[in-house]
Formats: sequence, C-alpha cells, structure tokens
Amino acid sequence: MTTSFESRHLGTPTGKLLVFGGSYSNLQSLTELQSIAHQLGIPSQNIICTGDVVGYCAQPEESVQSVRSWGIHCISGNVEQNIVSGEDDCGCNYTEGGRCDMFSRTWFPFAVRSLSVESVKWMAGLPQHLSFQYAGKSVAVVHGSPAHVSEFVFKSTPWATKEKHFQVVESDVILAGHAGLPFADVQNNFYWLNAGVIGMPANDGTSRVWYLLLDDEGGEFSYSFESFAYDNALANRLMLENELPDAYAKTLLTGIWDNCEILPEAEKGWQGVALE
Repeated sequence: MTTSFESRHLGTPTGKLLVFGGSYSNLQSLTELQSIAHQLGIPSQNIICTGDVVGYCAQPEESVQSVRSWGIHCISGNVEQNIVSGEDDCGCNYTEGGRCDMFSRTWFPFAVRSLSVESVKWMAGLPQHLSFQYAGKSVAVVHGSPAHVSEFVFKSTPWATKEKHFQVVESDVILAGHAGLPFADVQNNFYWLNAGVIGMPANDGTSRVWYLLLDDEGGEFSYSFESFAYDNALANRLMLENELPDAYAKTLLTGIWDNCEILPEAEKGWQGVALE
C-alpha cells in the first residue's frame, strides 16, 4: 500500500461531469460518446477518462488521436504505462497462462505497432492520478487503485480494502477504472464509483456500454450510470479483419465475456444479467 498520493489537481469544476473508462481502441464507441457529450452540452474540460484508451479493439491510433483532439482530462491506464515502458504485455494483472493472458499476446503487439511515435509521447505525458473539488467533496481519479494501476477493485471487494485506499487519497470520492464493470459502493459518505468501460460491454448479455454522470445541481453531489448503443457490428468486423481475438470480437455482439477469470465469485454470478 502506498503511503503518499500524487495527482494532477484540476481545481473546482462546476456543472455536469462525464466520466468514462476503457475505450480499448473502440473508435466507434468513442465517437458515439463524443456525440452524446455534445448533445448533453458537456464541454471537454468537464470530461474525464480513467485510462486504457488503447486496448482490445482495432483502432488504437485513431482512438488516441480522437481523445487528444477532444481535449479532455485523461489518466494513464496500465495499457498506456506498459506501452510507454516498452513492456511486451498489457500489465493487466491477468492470471499467467489464462485465456486473457493468451489473448493479450495478440492484441497488445497489434496496438504497439499501430501507434505513432507522437501517440506514445502523448501517453508518456499522462498523469497517473487526478484530483479536484466538486459539489463540496474532494475527488480522486485512479485507474485500478491508488496502490497499483492494475489492482482489480469490484463492488464485492471488501469495504475494508477500499477504506485503506480512501485513507491514502484523503478524498471523499474515488473515481476508478480497470475493472470493466460499472458500480457504486457508498458507505459512511465515502463513494467508490467505477464508470465501467465503453470499449467492451459489461458482461450482462447486452451490447450496451456504460459511462458515469456526476451532477452538482443545487450544490449537492449526485451521480447516475448511463448506457448507450453504438455501431458494434463495425467494431466487430474491424477486429476480425485485423485478426484480433475472435472471442473478444464476439463479445462486442453478445455482451458476454469469453471468461470470468478476473472476477470475484459475486460478479461471476451476474454474468448475463442485464444491468439496470
């Protein structure tokens, strides 16, 4: 467990904030989310990505350039950090020899060779954490956890574990990514919120993907999880054309993960159950 927390401070934003995670090189989903943000009237300075712009899908370079031109706030996920450091895998903390680990041997090298020098340089400049004040609360943005970029924290993760992380960041709200599933765990006025990801569905048997809206209306802190559909058929076809893992391409259509090896037992039990 880390004993100090360094972050890039964003000041005190006001108005609705849009938070999303893991576009995973899925340009079709990313483009649709940009359209949603425009329709909602949310400016780029009020949009936060929790990392892993690059991932399993077919358009890593285009996705990075899209996020860059959007001008939003973004932290580095484990994928960005491992690309910058020249590692040969994604650093996702998968079980060695498991299916996720095996598939990463295909999509990660594809992402690396698809990215421009300019895009990798942009990744190298991303902060690992963000912090800000919002609706009277202090907020920290992390990828996995404050302790490690690849730590998996789920709704079922014991509150005692989350509580230690709150002590490190000294914040009321933690906005996290990495886990792939949207969830809220709120206890004693502390909020662990995971927006989920937009690059892959949430293992709930639907092809929808998820993001998070924060609101400060009336000076009160509130949040809501939102889902949307996009051109997943095109995203699927581009993955197959680029010989990326068939199982992940199929997930874009079915909404069911190929395997649940990263999930705790509680989350495994919710596979195929449509999120509300």
